[in-house]
Amino acid sequence: MVSATVSKYLNMFNKRQFLKLKNQTSMIFSSKFLKDLSTTERYEFLQLCHRRKYNKGEYIFYQNDPGTGMYFIEEGSVELIVTGNAPDNEVGDVSFKLEPPESFGALTIGYDLRRLSSARCITNCTLLGFYNPDFETLKKRNPKVAVKFLESVSTLAMSQLERTVRELEAVTNTQNAFSIHFQTYYDRVDESGENTNESD
Repeated sequence: MVSATVSKYLNMFNKRQFLKLKNQTSMIFSSKFLKDLSTTERYEFLQLCHRRKYNKGEYIFYQNDPGTGMYFIEEGSVELIVTGNAPDNEVGDVSFKLEPPESFGALTIGYDLRRLSSARCITNCTLLGFYNPDFETLKKRNPKVAVKFLESVSTLAMSQLERTVRELEAVTNTQNAFSIHFQTYYDRVDESGENTNESD
């Protein structure tokens, strides 16, 4: 009787472990940030991640929080929410739904950036967190992997920047779009948002 009970729980444990491994394997092999890593390097990266569970409706972080790291979605659905800062808030919040094996928050790895959105769990979620201290550990253990990962993040950031400029150009005009791009790139916008370029 005892042996049968033990066998039953071992089978349940093995099934859970298998499902967990299957989900994580699918996640790391589907991630655009890890696509340039070898299989061994991906699993080394996975070892530094922290498995976290969140309840439905729970916030993972809030807009304007200090960026501390990124998350991979193992199970569940997450909603990214951006709240506008206009006084009348005519447009309302903007939201975007994410599901496995997607990830979010990558641009905070290696950079001192605040969260551009809030992240809220639409369902109960299981996430893998990879934080800035983990990235520092990765740099010490395997600098090659760290460089590859950061290159992927930088490539994404540049792609997003280019697309944002083009979208802005479409809804305003070329002059406004590239004026904003150049001012921010060369750090010539003061805290009030005024252009600090000198007139020619």
